[in-house]
Amino acid sequence: MSKMTPMLRQFLSIKGEYPDAILFFRMGDFYEMFFDDAKVASKILGITLTSRGSYNGQKVPMCGVPHHSSQSYIARLVENNWKVAICEQTEDPKKSKGIVKRDVVRVVTPGSVTEDGGVDSRSNLYIAAVAGKTEPRGLAHLDLSTGAFRVTEITDWDELIDELGRIDPAEVLVLERDDLAEHKGLSAYRLEVLGRELFDEGRAGLLLKEQLGVRSLAGFGCEGMDQGIIAAGAIVHYLKETQKGNPDHIKELVTYQLGDFMFLDESTSRNLELFKTMRRGSVKGSLFHVLDRTVTPMGSRLLKRWIGYPLLELNEIQRRLAAVKSFRGDEIFREDIRQGLEGIFDLERLNARISLGRANARDLVALNASILKLPAIRKRLASATSSLLTEISMKLDTLQDVAQLVEKAICEEPPVSLKEGGLIKEGYNEELDRLISVTRDGKAWIAELASSERKRTGISNLKVGYNRVFGYYIEVSKANLHLAPPDYIRKQTLVNGERFITEALKEYEEMVLGAEEKRVELEYEIFGQIRERIARENQRIKQTAGLIAELDALAGLAQTAQLNNYTCPEVHNDEVIDIVDGRHPVIEQTVKEEDFVPNDIHLDDKEHQFLIITGPNMAGKSTILRQTALTVLMAQMGSFIPASKGNIGIVDRVFTRVGASDDLARGQSTFMVEMNETANILRHATSKSLVLLDEIGRGTSTYDGLSIAWAVAEFLHDRADKGVRTLFATHYHELTDLIATKQRVKNFNIAVKEWNDQIIFLRKLVPGATSRSYGIQVAQIAGLPREVIERAREILDNLEGEELDEVGRPRLARSQDNDDEETRLQLNLFGLQDQRLQKWIRKLDISSMTPLEALLELNKMKTYLDEQKK
Repeated sequence: MSKMTPMLRQFLSIKGEYPDAILFFRMGDFYEMFFDDAKVASKILGITLTSRGSYNGQKVPMCGVPHHSSQSYIARLVENNWKVAICEQTEDPKKSKGIVKRDVVRVVTPGSVTEDGGVDSRSNLYIAAVAGKTEPRGLAHLDLSTGAFRVTEITDWDELIDELGRIDPAEVLVLERDDLAEHKGLSAYRLEVLGRELFDEGRAGLLLKEQLGVRSLAGFGCEGMDQGIIAAGAIVHYLKETQKGNPDHIKELVTYQLGDFMFLDESTSRNLELFKTMRRGSVKGSLFHVLDRTVTPMGSRLLKRWIGYPLLELNEIQRRLAAVKSFRGDEIFREDIRQGLEGIFDLERLNARISLGRANARDLVALNASILKLPAIRKRLASATSSLLTEISMKLDTLQDVAQLVEKAICEEPPVSLKEGGLIKEGYNEELDRLISVTRDGKAWIAELASSERKRTGISNLKVGYNRVFGYYIEVSKANLHLAPPDYIRKQTLVNGERFITEALKEYEEMVLGAEEKRVELEYEIFGQIRERIARENQRIKQTAGLIAELDALAGLAQTAQLNNYTCPEVHNDEVIDIVDGRHPVIEQTVKEEDFVPNDIHLDDKEHQFLIITGPNMAGKSTILRQTALTVLMAQMGSFIPASKGNIGIVDRVFTRVGASDDLARGQSTFMVEMNETANILRHATSKSLVLLDEIGRGTSTYDGLSIAWAVAEFLHDRADKGVRTLFATHYHELTDLIATKQRVKNFNIAVKEWNDQIIFLRKLVPGATSRSYGIQVAQIAGLPREVIERAREILDNLEGEELDEVGRPRLARSQDNDDEETRLQLNLFGLQDQRLQKWIRKLDISSMTPLEALLELNKMKTYLDEQKK
């Protein structure tokens, strides 16, 4: 260390306190990085790696970024799962003796980004914490950029992981004492382990009360949640450590239970593509993308939460639906509100930056522009007929005192930087006005000086200039040096001339530059005071932002209903789900090759509780399953639905077992994933649930798969002597025989038409079973080679005949091309044609055949028998 410069010793000393972060070390106008930090950052940021000095005989790696554009660089490092410690100069370099004092003022982590551009404006950015070695475990999550803070306790580990999936946190805090870092399910998240020496869980409640500004947690409903309080306290501790203080805008904690909302597990959210598509992981093509017609960022975030947390309380559902109906039925009213909302910035995140002391003057201007929109919105809401809209109008604080302060104090077009001046309007502060006058008049005097000196000296090209090194100067070209007066004092020699000063110019320079520096310092001080005054109103601003978000989400749902021809559902507490002309909300918007065919679905607890749906691949079975679940979800979140009519009995959970995929990260095969999801359904489904099953048992042998599918169907039908509302799509046609033994089972199929050995998909759900899957026809549509299709038909005929042919050979191996004359003549004593006919007849669904189709089928049988006699 003795050979190291004082500056590098200071860097390493501070770096030692933040070993897992990249240290942004402020030096003048740059943030510099050294040693391994420089190597890592230069690769991620694509900037040049240089060196500065040497240590132990080796050059010290170094790279840097300009402080004024540092946010984009910080965001890229955080996106790559790095924490960034911002180390600022804490004293004026001009006044320091020796090395400038520096300290870390903030640690930016993946879950604590608050700046515009560093976080998706339409998504929350959560830090979550899990606490508890055994059940129940506490789960808390907080969005620093908006102030949303929630806590719960969960007794089932799988449900906790599912809830984490709904929250989708950027980072998860766990306690070292709980040994959760290696626990299954958490590997998908960026984990931060809080060691015993860093966080005392015994102080969690005290930390929480201190943050919320209360003496008791009883008012938040979490007083008995020991592990929940520890989880929430861990987040507060983490923020104090990383943000270097208490975020003043976080003064509320919402306690909730999983049973307060429809529960959607991780696989259901994924299978229904609520927020992103399964194949590409894009927002476009998701339910959120179709429904989101909001015009403010906080409205969009609230809508996303509504989709993830559909309601169970009937009265709350009906209040939302009534508000949407009010907007839907009055287009002028809706457009007036939406146009008013369009000028409102992200109030939640502006409020957070103001409270955290990170807002600049432009943020205050944006806040003011937003606030000025509020009185007109509140006035327009006065004519609302829905109770929810009336409540929003009554609660809406228009914050006019905040607007008046900003209007009076802050310039309309301030710079981004807070240390360049130009922030505060004239007339707000007398001392500042005096300094502004001096700098303005002083600059005018200097301009006048240039004109008068040209006249006095006769030097027409004489210039008065300024630079940071020499200050103000008079520049005379070499050709005119003989005209320079005796009172000109030489300051600098140039190639083409000389620079001079005068006593008068020097005196005025001191006055002007001194006033300029004092002005900038005073403006920064005044701005800080104004920002602090506004920060004290953070709870008012936060409440207003929440009401505006709710208004925006409701108006946006009405706009979507108008554009997509949705209708208002009837929601009730009984077991009936009756959807007439239902459509898939996403597919009808994205697939334009053919018109979307609507379908009816009726489920109840009497006769139509368990629907078995058969039909070929590509016919639309999965679409009908998904659209039913999405329609129910939309109704319970308070949205109109894509149907001509809908009666929706409230569903407590939606379960899906749709599609097939491996989970290589957890070492699970397709079949294991399928069985895990099915086991979860069987353990947790109730008579109030909705279960969607698509192709259970495909990942194993046919007999095993059929046996499992049959047993699962029986279990769901008989569960708790009440059964579960279920849609079961399958290619196991044997399952349609369940109708004979289970009274609430009904068979349906997706209609198709055959034409010239090809099929036409009608996309219509009709009563009855089908005995064919049309797999070969679908393969033909997919483009399999002609010879493969022909061979497949031949093998299918062999399979449908019997396992062995007339000479005892496996029929799978039989081919017209390799049968010689001798083997064709070696017939068995008793033919098997009658067995094949029996099987053929048993598979026919006579009830769904027209007379003509029946005659054609009979003709096929006759032709078959004639061929067997040849």
